[in-house]
Amino acid sequence: MAPRAGQPGLQGLLLVAAALSQPAAPCPFQCYCFGGPKLLLRCASGAELRQPPRDVPPDARNLTIVGANLTVLRAAAFAGGDADGDGDQAAGVRLPLLSALRLTHNHIEVVEDGAFDGLPSLAALDLSHNPLRALGGGAFRGLPALRSLQLNHALVRGGPALLAALDAALAPLAELRLLGLAGNALSRLPPAALRLARLEQLDVSLNGLAGLGPDELRALERDGGLPGPRLLLADNPLRCGCAARPLLAWLRNATERVPDARRLRCAAPRALLDRPLLDLDGARLRCAESGADARGEEAEAAGPELEASYVFFGLVLALIGLIFLMVLYLNRRGIQRWMRNLREACRDQMEGYHYRYEQDADPRRAPAPAAPAGSRATSPGSGL
Repeated sequence: MAPRAGQPGLQGLLLVAAALSQPAAPCPFQCYCFGGPKLLLRCASGAELRQPPRDVPPDARNLTIVGANLTVLRAAAFAGGDADGDGDQAAGVRLPLLSALRLTHNHIEVVEDGAFDGLPSLAALDLSHNPLRALGGGAFRGLPALRSLQLNHALVRGGPALLAALDAALAPLAELRLLGLAGNALSRLPPAALRLARLEQLDVSLNGLAGLGPDELRALERDGGLPGPRLLLADNPLRCGCAARPLLAWLRNATERVPDARRLRCAAPRALLDRPLLDLDGARLRCAESGADARGEEAEAAGPELEASYVFFGLVLALIGLIFLMVLYLNRRGIQRWMRNLREACRDQMEGYHYRYEQDADPRRAPAPAAPAGSRATSPGSGL
């Protein structure tokens, strides 16, 4: 009976030993494997790594390549075969279990169509901090399980052409939940991102958004009462004028949709610089006169705070005047005495001037006229 009871346990131990005795796939050159290839694979940074390693173990779950010099991600770069698609695996699937791929700070400039073919289980892709200049419209095709795509600080150098290609590349990602587009100098939301039916969070912080128009706000709503995606908008140069009224009303009705709503601040006009958007009165936001520029310089009418400052200034002036009148009243006797002394001094001064004038005008006090010089010379001869 004892051997029969211990037989299943012995078989289990044999199975575990057999599994452990199987040789694990070697770690690729210039890469480090943590907890076995099934858990984490991190490739060392360096200029020597110019393409993804071809000998990644097929049971790898996480692959991180940071600080390399990949430059270009060609088609089927992770499929295990050649770039032209020549591989002995069916459909080029070399990493069927890979679920997370991080490729940040790798100087990637070009992502070709089908660059991520052969990764059917990939759920998280991070291409942040790469100077992307070209993105194929089919760059993200063949990623049915992709849930998170991070492109933060990666689209600044591409210009309008790259943003147009991004719209095409996002279209097939029907299962995408998280999309990071922070720090890309975007002046508008990508239309394709607004059409992703399952998107739960869109990060567009630290961009060049001056606001969101009515069309963009409507696109953020879902039909059938389904919750729309959360939106991260902080650190954008918002223009707090008449065009911001729809955004302000939307924020107040759906504050939970914008976790950083309290961090939204005005960048224009100058009178509202750095003012929190949610603290403004939408009814008092107005557009400036036509002709300022194509977008219209916007300003806010005198709000309650400005009016209150005027009222406070008037009250201060009234208080100062009241204090002055009280001082005059308390010193009225001294002021009367001072006025009387001043009047007497003025009167004495005027009397002195009047006396001197009378003395100068009296003819009897006028000096005798001097005799001519010729008459004094001949007067002695006239007595002869």
